[in-house]
Amino acid sequence: MPATRVSIFPLAGALLLPGMQLPLHIFEPRYRALIHDAMARDRRIGMIQPRDAGPVPTLYDVGCLGHVSDIEALEDGRFNIILTGLARFRVVRELPVSTQFRQVEADVEQVPQEDEVLAAVERAGLEKESRRFAEILGYVVDWTAVSRLDDTALVNGIAQIAPFDPAAKQTLLEAETLSDRAECLIQLMQIVGRIERDGGATMQ
Repeated sequence: MPATRVSIFPLAGALLLPGMQLPLHIFEPRYRALIHDAMARDRRIGMIQPRDAGPVPTLYDVGCLGHVSDIEALEDGRFNIILTGLARFRVVRELPVSTQFRQVEADVEQVPQEDEVLAAVERAGLEKESRRFAEILGYVVDWTAVSRLDDTALVNGIAQIAPFDPAAKQTLLEAETLSDRAECLIQLMQIVGRIERDGGATMQ
């Protein structure tokens, strides 16, 4: 697949995964311009995390292409949007542009034809660790609803909402398979759980 031009929204700690949704409130002028541009073209923007702070931070190599599936335009020019993940992409190079927002040339992953599934023991281990993690952090969870989620929705949903730092979120995004992501989640929940039990700060 040839490289694709992607307009990007760098945002630390915001994890978008294929098939999942991410609500965003758009208020900065450069990202309002990004939304106007996306809506005039294909409704697609790339979510990617910055590696550092600053006005023009360096970027991680991998992000996720998203489709603006819902949008609310506010009177003062801001937007509330829902971004639906399409596919991961890998940055080839950043493009010299005159737009307020940054753009990259990227290789976009082909979408898998079949949904990935976990082995029964992997699913059970993830659910067990999730219950322990939620109890430690004091989260109220509808476990009946959780049990009805398919494997992809369960793994990716936890990855998006769990209170992990940007580097950990990036590791989850870059996991090669659903099984790899589930194993990484278990390890991260165990680490954060131990920190919480010991009275320390979370990874955020």
